[in-house]
Amino acid sequence: MSEFFTTTVIIATLASMIRFAAPFLLAALGETIGQRAGVLNLGVEGVMLLGAYAAYYVTLNSGSALSGVLVALLIGAAMGVVYSVVTLVFHAAQGISGIGVFLFGLGFTDLLFQKQVGTPISIDRPAEFSIPLLGSIPWIGEIFFQHSPLVFLAFALVPAVSWMINSTTFGLNIRAVGETPEAADTLGVKVNLIRAAAIIIGNSFAGLAGAALVLNTGIFQQNLTSGQGFIAIALVYFGAWRAFGAMGGALLFGLVSAIVTQWKTLGIVEGSTSALAAMLPAILTIVVLVLVSRRIGAPAALTRPFDRAS
Repeated sequence: MSEFFTTTVIIATLASMIRFAAPFLLAALGETIGQRAGVLNLGVEGVMLLGAYAAYYVTLNSGSALSGVLVALLIGAAMGVVYSVVTLVFHAAQGISGIGVFLFGLGFTDLLFQKQVGTPISIDRPAEFSIPLLGSIPWIGEIFFQHSPLVFLAFALVPAVSWMINSTTFGLNIRAVGETPEAADTLGVKVNLIRAAAIIIGNSFAGLAGAALVLNTGIFQQNLTSGQGFIAIALVYFGAWRAFGAMGGALLFGLVSAIVTQWKTLGIVEGSTSALAAMLPAILTIVVLVLVSRRIGAPAALTRPFDRAS
């Protein structure tokens, strides 16, 4: 264990924390927007898988990570349109339809991978970008300011999403339809249109999260996300439906993942102990949900469909 507590390893672990946090954060930000509008999307994991495979396959065949990211974004938006129709037009139960999206993403990406790729083939990961001046600061620069563009984008979106929700008309409408959709409707707010926009944005973020995950690992495999989409949903509760709160939760889970990875690399945990250590993020998710469920209230209209005719 002593080899873990060295300057080099600690710096590498904290830098990994930032990288690992990015997919959690992107998915959690998207789910925050959706839930603030009153829509629960348990299909985040499935959309992440679809976005991850799209980014992987396009990057593998074109050599362009940017093209892969853009396709993942479009796939996420398309799944947002589908989920909007299912939940807002046909009033399907959000929990069940979300699980359906997850199962579709899990099965469809596995099928596509077997048919189109077959065996795992690594792709070139985007080069890390160092922010001028800040990136050259000893220790701090390596931890915070030397990452891939998607990592920087994930953290840049935190203040942007917070500002959008709290300081724009669109954000006010999102909060209104998530709390009192009937009252919002009487004021002329198109409830289902706002909810559809929130769903599409949220799923687009989930597609980006999948792209960030696969470009960070450089390879795609069955069930690549391994529950990260569900953890992202838990982070929304952890962060009390606020962007900066979700970021804090993402960093916490990123730190746990980075520590477990370093322990495996250093041989601190091996065999069955390694498998138990890999369960730490899931255990932490359960603990978080138990703790926050008692102190925070969800948007009043979360999971409640709106039908103007009623």
